[in-house]
Amino acid sequence: MQILILKNMDVMPWRKVIKASLAVFFSVTLSACANLSAGNLFSHYSAQNEDVYKDVVDGDYKSAESELVESEVGGPVLSNMEKGRVSFLAENYPNSFTAFQLSDKAVRVLNDRATISLSEGANQAGSLATNDNLTTYDPADYELGYLHLYLGLNYLQKNDLQSALVEMRRANQVQEKAKKRREDELKDAQQKMKNNGVQPNLGSILSQYPDAGKTLQAVQNGYLLYLSAVLYEADNQLNDAYIDYKRALAVNPNNREIIDATIRMAKRLGMRQDLDSLLKQYGEPKSMPQGYGQVIVIDERGVVAQRGNWRLSLPIWDSSGKTKFYSVALPVYKNIKVQNFSPATLDTEPLKTSLLADTNLMAQNDLSERIPAMVLKQGLRLYTKDQLRHQAAKADDSGISNALVNIWNIVTEQPDTRSWQTLPAQVFSSSAYLTAGQHTISAGSKQYAIDIKPNQRTFVWLSRQGNAVTIWHKQLGAIR
Repeated sequence: MQILILKNMDVMPWRKVIKASLAVFFSVTLSACANLSAGNLFSHYSAQNEDVYKDVVDGDYKSAESELVESEVGGPVLSNMEKGRVSFLAENYPNSFTAFQLSDKAVRVLNDRATISLSEGANQAGSLATNDNLTTYDPADYELGYLHLYLGLNYLQKNDLQSALVEMRRANQVQEKAKKRREDELKDAQQKMKNNGVQPNLGSILSQYPDAGKTLQAVQNGYLLYLSAVLYEADNQLNDAYIDYKRALAVNPNNREIIDATIRMAKRLGMRQDLDSLLKQYGEPKSMPQGYGQVIVIDERGVVAQRGNWRLSLPIWDSSGKTKFYSVALPVYKNIKVQNFSPATLDTEPLKTSLLADTNLMAQNDLSERIPAMVLKQGLRLYTKDQLRHQAAKADDSGISNALVNIWNIVTEQPDTRSWQTLPAQVFSSSAYLTAGQHTISAGSKQYAIDIKPNQRTFVWLSRQGNAVTIWHKQLGAIR
């Protein structure tokens, strides 16, 4: 850039150069906000987070944790979600708990932004001249569910069942609020486009965009519902347990652990009509032999996919009716590959597993729901950038500032690839009735001993990425 200015000094006075440069970089002054960084201006989250992501995929939790220590990429909500998850995998539970609490606090601030909107207004203004990475990160519904799920697991790991149950309740509440807020933001984006006389051809974009589908598994987290039900049952809150078991069953109608638990609760609560229907559909579950205990295993596998970069031309009509085509960048999930893992074994027998949650599916569905608002925002951004280019052209008839603005617009056009990228790709459940005494669970190269007590339920949590395994267990009390 300096070379270009020096070559043209003989035809362009310094004062004019400065004036043109101010026009080009005026957008930076709009972007004077907490999220302003060279990374967010000229790159995107998946690219900036690549080393951490690779470490987690390989199971190198300690390296990922050390790389995240000073990182604020993604802002306080997302960066602390990543830190909390990685520290949990690294068995650094105090750090995990602290990070998740900080993320939870940041989410509460985000929810109150209607009354604290000045700083976010600057973020939004800056994003119109650059990209959406300068806005405060608004977590997806499924991510909020996982935030409270892992806070709950942190409490359970500390033997605090009551606090874990509070997180289960909060998970449902925050997801509903997030859904309402996102619907309001879509309406707001549409109104802003209309007020500026700009209308993108939304249909032409969505017709090309990959869709995750609309199955219930894409919008409801069966992992969260099942864990909630298990913990309610452990606390003898049977009605709440039954409600969540039934909700989990609607999401995963072929999951054997959920089927058996729902039938068990229907019997205990005397739900005769429900019980008749369940037994007709699934048959009588296997009963526990006298003096045995039960083990319930949660098996997390792999790492959720990163968002990629999708570029295409966006047709936009201005107020005069003219159509222009602009190149835009949108986030996308493509070529998703799931790492395969062998079933864990209990003593010498492979555990029979059932799918609880497909995080990739939830992530894809969430992005599909957000794309209409993203496209509308893109249209408004292109309009803003085009206005900056016109202003630069008027201020400088040499064409240099116009060229600089064009370069600025191109290099700052980055997709919003922010998402919680250290979550598990898939989650499975399994269970078994065992004789009292010590048994061994093997996953990969790791062997883990558990002590089964008669007529007691034992909860085992394990997570596998690469060749690494994190595993722990808790006693959940008597089987009634």
